[in-house]
Amino acid sequence: MVHYTLSSFWCVLGSLIKQLPEEEYFIALDLGGSNFRILRVKVSHEKKQTVQMESQIYETPEDIIHGSGSRLFDHVAECLGDFMEKQKIKDKKLPMGFTFSFPCAHSKLDEAVLLTWTKRFKASGVEGMDVVKLLNKAIKKRGDYDADIMAVVNDTVGTMMTCGFDDQRCEVGIIIGTGTNACYMEELRHIDMVEGDEGRMCINTEWGAFGDDGTLEDIRTEFDREIDRGSLNPGKQLFEKMVSGMYMGELVRLILVKMAKEGLLFEGRITPELLTKGKFETKHVSAIEKSKEGLTKAKEILTRLGVEPSEDDCIAVQHVCAIVSFRSANLIAATLGAILTRLKDNKNSPRLRTTVGIDGSLYKMHPQYARRLHKTVRRLVPESDVRFLLSESGSGKGAAMVTAWASRLADQTRQIAETLAEFRLTKEQLLEVKKRMRTEIQNGLSKNTQSTATVKMLPTYVRSTPDGTENGDFLALDLGGTNFRVLLVKIRSGKKRTVEMHNKIYAIPIEVMQGTGEELFDHIVYCISDFLDYMGMKNARLPLGFTFSFPCRQTSLDAGMLVTWTKGFKATDCEGEDVVGLLREAIKRREEFDLDVVAIVNDTVGTMMTCAYEEPTCEVGLIAGTGSNACYMEEIRNIETVDGVDGRMCVNMEWGAFGDNGCLDDIRTQYDNAVDDLSLNAGKQKYEKMCSGMYLGEIVRNILIDLTKRGFLFRGQISETLKTRGIFETKFLSQIESDRLALLQVRSILQHLGLDSTCDDSIIVKEVCGAVSRRAAQICGAGMAAVVDKIRENRGLDHLDITVGVDGTLYKLHPHFSRIMHQTVKELAPKCNVNFLLSEDGSGKGAALITAVGCRLRQ
Repeated sequence: MVHYTLSSFWCVLGSLIKQLPEEEYFIALDLGGSNFRILRVKVSHEKKQTVQMESQIYETPEDIIHGSGSRLFDHVAECLGDFMEKQKIKDKKLPMGFTFSFPCAHSKLDEAVLLTWTKRFKASGVEGMDVVKLLNKAIKKRGDYDADIMAVVNDTVGTMMTCGFDDQRCEVGIIIGTGTNACYMEELRHIDMVEGDEGRMCINTEWGAFGDDGTLEDIRTEFDREIDRGSLNPGKQLFEKMVSGMYMGELVRLILVKMAKEGLLFEGRITPELLTKGKFETKHVSAIEKSKEGLTKAKEILTRLGVEPSEDDCIAVQHVCAIVSFRSANLIAATLGAILTRLKDNKNSPRLRTTVGIDGSLYKMHPQYARRLHKTVRRLVPESDVRFLLSESGSGKGAAMVTAWASRLADQTRQIAETLAEFRLTKEQLLEVKKRMRTEIQNGLSKNTQSTATVKMLPTYVRSTPDGTENGDFLALDLGGTNFRVLLVKIRSGKKRTVEMHNKIYAIPIEVMQGTGEELFDHIVYCISDFLDYMGMKNARLPLGFTFSFPCRQTSLDAGMLVTWTKGFKATDCEGEDVVGLLREAIKRREEFDLDVVAIVNDTVGTMMTCAYEEPTCEVGLIAGTGSNACYMEEIRNIETVDGVDGRMCVNMEWGAFGDNGCLDDIRTQYDNAVDDLSLNAGKQKYEKMCSGMYLGEIVRNILIDLTKRGFLFRGQISETLKTRGIFETKFLSQIESDRLALLQVRSILQHLGLDSTCDDSIIVKEVCGAVSRRAAQICGAGMAAVVDKIRENRGLDHLDITVGVDGTLYKLHPHFSRIMHQTVKELAPKCNVNFLLSEDGSGKGAALITAVGCRLRQ
């Protein structure tokens, strides 16, 4: 019994592509034997696709086939140059397909590493090398023309593609000629070497090596072994040596020699010609097997070998030829039967209907071979309807088909790259962002320009970071998103400083977020009341710190006017009002408890204070989460909106509005504009909308819609899911960009979102996510570089060591954001050694610490 095994060589080729460019020209180079062809192929796609070809055959001398690899590829490049000269296309750089009919390992469509030479080729220095690179090198060395090699395919694949152009059911390709091989369309989920489980990929089986592991020893003959010993590659391509045209004539010759030696033929006469290797060719086998003139041909051929055959000798030789070719056809049928059975099982179908594209001189020229093969296949796979379709120039036309598809794919890749190029900022662009941030910082600090500045540089009246003497119990409120927290924070000083926290989370319904201010603050006080009941502290009058993560203009530590709502809040009658006053009024309305509101705190400031409690060099705070903001300790003499010149004060930058004056328009994209236009605060917080978690997913969604409209994603179908604003959350960016996540898992995330994606879609989506998040990290890093350089210059230092306290889900959870941001700061502020310290609950613990510092300073 023949055991069929697949070699692990594969061709990176998607399922048969039917949509080709309307009309394009390609060059196809077909190298698979001593004679090779170069073709100029015109593919037209109008009402009916047509392929027109002009070709020329070139010979490769024996000394080049067995010489050095550089000589071989120089020869190919010379012939290619000659062909282009004759076609008058030497000045054009046409897409080229390279049919290279030897066993290769592929990692992409335009790369093929030769595993081993076959078909008597032995050019040195080629095995283990990428043949595309070798050919490109030879072309470049000539320098008189150029070629864009877009795809390298095996002749078997080319045959399947050619026949698939005419018959869409073609999913198998076979070569039965000088060599033999097969390919077929395998389900992607079964190919462990390739990521993905959707669709199919062409597998180049390289079945010529079947049996190299000893699998076929029980059916190999002494003649097969003798041929193998005398070959250029002993022990390799054993199946091919049993069935292919290169060896069939030699097999017959060896049998005839043995029969003559035993006196069974030619009256025992053995001539020098009969003993000469290669004298009996496969074409002689084909001629002798012909039913009518076969015996006459046998007499002619044997007479040329000097054996003076009798009529019985001719009949016997004809019989030997039939046995050898019959075995070949049967073995090919058996291995093809295994492929057809696999296709049937893959489809889980009771009956297989398929087409096999077939090429090769042995199949074409041998009169009985095709009939024997077809008959045996149908006997071995009875539950199948198999059509055998003879390929027309499979190697050339097929290479052109793949090249046409690769050309289209390359054009698509280029267009996607051009789209995403807007998100890839150069160092010069980032330095310009840093420079503009410095300008806006100065505008925010100056009294004359502060009212029109986009970066407001709001004084917080926090004049000191913790010194370790803070002590007591404090209440903290944390309002900065759809969830609201109430905390009890117990701070203990001494040798072993401790901070103990208890908290409860409350939801803020959307109707409260966007209702009246009175409703919002009544809801906050209701939550405080519930928490005090929960903690059993309704009668205690505790100092309170209010983390209010929205732009506020403070006039003291415990007074802050809301400048503008962000993050989806729209409560009326709050903007321009003192939020501490609104909180105190709501507490009075409830008449259940009293609180000492000591400080109103921005979450950014809270983050800085929390980290400063652990690390005294922390004088900067950064939030990189749903929103984006920063604060730092500025010299009071530079804050023109505050009286005094001594000491420092924390300034809440409110840098999310950076760019609202148009200074970032040159790096903003159409997708940023689309997100801004449909936001609740169109035209505002433009910097934040480019780098914060609330908006990154929405930017990605807008890019995906555009790419889908252009036919690059999701089969060009825009689903209702993709049309839904907010469906692509930033957490999905973090998941998709994880280095540990395989494409199959990326696809699973997209399908969970209702996006019917392929693995190719997953690759593009991952690239889009990477471009958007990288830009976010870089422009955030450019802003931070401006801040730390400002602090260094404030203090007149050549070098600054400083710590930045950081909080936010984007910074914490995204797999690459923090690294890219750190690297950007390092590149743009080389005189600053910046350490980033992750905050532990800056908005809660930080508020309590600011309150504690406020109480200490008050005392």
